[in-house]
Amino acid sequence: MSKGLIINCDEATAICNKNQYKEASLWEKIKLSVHFFICKKCGMYSKQNTIITDACNKHLHKCEAEHKLTEKEKKELQVKVIEKIK
Repeated sequence: MSKGLIINCDEATAICNKNQYKEASLWEKIKLSVHFFICKKCGMYSKQNTIITDACNKHLHKCEAEHKLTEKEKKELQVKVIEKIK
């Protein structure tokens, strides 16, 4: 990764993805902000990426709450999987 303040679009998308999962450092966030000021396409990518991730997370959490298997169902499913493997 470059050591300067100006980064290319590939570096910006990598930092954007890290930032989305709270893994980006303060310096990376600063470089990303500068890049977004220069490159509107990467700024749009970041917004779209956030929207898609939020929608997926909401759907996944909803599905997890609605579709919890009981212990009996888990054991039945395990037996079926083992039978299919054999």
